[in-house]
Amino acid sequence: MSLSRTITLHQPKRLEIGAGASARVGAWAGDAERILIIASPHTAGFAERLGLGGQVSVFDAIPGEPDIATFDAAMSAAREARPDLVIGLGGGSVMDVAKLVAAMWDGEQALADVAGPDRVAGRNARLVQIATTAGTGSEAGIRALITDPGKGNKIAVESPHLIADLAVLDPELTFSVPPAVTAATGIDAMAHCVEAFTNRNAHPVIDGFARMGIALVGRYLARAVRDGSDTEAREGMMLASFYGGICLGPVNTAAGHALSYPLGTLLHLPHGLANAIIFPHVLAFNEPVAQAKTAEVVAALGLGDGDLLTAAHAFCADLGVEMRLSAHGATDDQLPRFASDAHAIRRLMDNNPRDMTQDEVLAIYRAAF
Repeated sequence: MSLSRTITLHQPKRLEIGAGASARVGAWAGDAERILIIASPHTAGFAERLGLGGQVSVFDAIPGEPDIATFDAAMSAAREARPDLVIGLGGGSVMDVAKLVAAMWDGEQALADVAGPDRVAGRNARLVQIATTAGTGSEAGIRALITDPGKGNKIAVESPHLIADLAVLDPELTFSVPPAVTAATGIDAMAHCVEAFTNRNAHPVIDGFARMGIALVGRYLARAVRDGSDTEAREGMMLASFYGGICLGPVNTAAGHALSYPLGTLLHLPHGLANAIIFPHVLAFNEPVAQAKTAEVVAALGLGDGDLLTAAHAFCADLGVEMRLSAHGATDDQLPRFASDAHAIRRLMDNNPRDMTQDEVLAIYRAAF
């Protein structure tokens, strides 16, 4: 520990976790006069569970991969509602937009002004984040990602002003998530933990959160996929996702997420699915330089002693994830563009424990094709 670099660890001021926890939001938010709920069409219906008073507005037009136009529309809704409390009610995309809206709706900054680390001036409203999936861990973190469709990449904003005042993990809100989405988002949560754990900037404190998250995935993900109403498994996966979100702040992800992003921005795959497809390949690629930690991952997930790539691929496929890029609409001629874009995401690629050339990135895409 004495040789570790200095880190700053941000966490939500308050965490409510457990079946029915979402019903406690209203009591916490009792003094809020104007509330704006950011949601997707699939999650807006959960608003009635929150027990809110005051004047409540809902903006429920958040898609799977929110872009600049989505952000602008949400900001317009906020400027009309003038909220003193913003609630993100959904998955990572919803919560990322909610973070930015809470911080920026009544300020002078534009999205371009806040791109990058520590450029957000402040926050204009309190923020509640209520997760309805177990994957991104966005409710725990200080980052938000918005797609720039013109450039085909992600705009990343990082600021302590984006941390939630209250985070809520209510497993009952995930009961209706389909098995395939449960699997993909669960692998995304695991990837956050694994990529932080094996990272060049790994830290013993964050390693602890990562180990707990990986172990929870190994114990509960298959159960949650088999039975969506398994409350214990759903709660375990929400906690794994939360731990993964904590890992992202001081350490962040690495090549796995860099390779997944072009699949979202260019192929329009959901983020969790993109990460699930890439995960086994990057885990195996990094194993020669992260043998001890990879062995811990293998043990926690029960991958056995055989070929690592084969075992990790089977772990994902056995959960019901379609692992072939070609089955998701990718064409062979797209792969070089994917590789070029992924290799250029240096904020993540430079975290990877093993250097990866653009040709090696392309080889992974071809193997996943």
